Amino acid sequence: VLPQVCARLSARHPDLDIQIVALPRVFNLSRREADLAIGVSAPTAGRLTVQKITDYKLHLAAAEDYLQASATIRMPHDLKSHKIVGYIPDMIFDRELDYLAHIGVARVPLASNSVSVQLNLLRHGGGVGVVHDFALPAAPNLVRILTDKISLTRAFYMIRHEADRKNTKLTQLADDLSAGLRQEVAHLEATLT
Repeated sequence: VLPQVCARLSARHPDLDIQIVALPRVFNLSRREADLAIGVSAPTAGRLTVQKITDYKLHLAAAEDYLQASATIRMPHDLKSHKIVGYIPDMIFDRELDYLAHIGVARVPLASNSVSVQLNLLRHGGGVGVVHDFALPAAPNLVRILTDKISLTRAFYMIRHEADRKNTKLTQLADDLSAGLRQEVAHLEATLT
């Protein structure tokens, strides 16, 4: 959701330079490694301001072709006979991203630290994995499964250094970015209902 939101912000503010650093790590805002960060958990230490942007949903999904060629999945225990796509367990830097452990899956035969790579593995019939609902409109061949049994909710948080509250330009950017993300997630998730 971030690229489309940032593209609109850039069009409205042509003098604004936006650099998106998509690394699986925590940035130290106190050392000014970034002006702001969007995270999946709220930090509990440091001189930071944290604002919840929005909740988002995740479900298990797989490609239609994969599901047609594989054993039927009716219950969570049926996942044991399927190839699972997910994060590399040793590279999960935030407990909120440990989706598969949350649903009781221990082995991840197709793994990446990139959610984009995971999505593409699923799109190409690699197996079953947890997918952000807001990503599904961009992957129309993926089908959500076990939606009545496995549904995860997570949140995005805007994180800034406490001293930046008086920076009106940065505050406006943070507000615009938060509003855009809320709107985009709501719009994309609404297309699934």
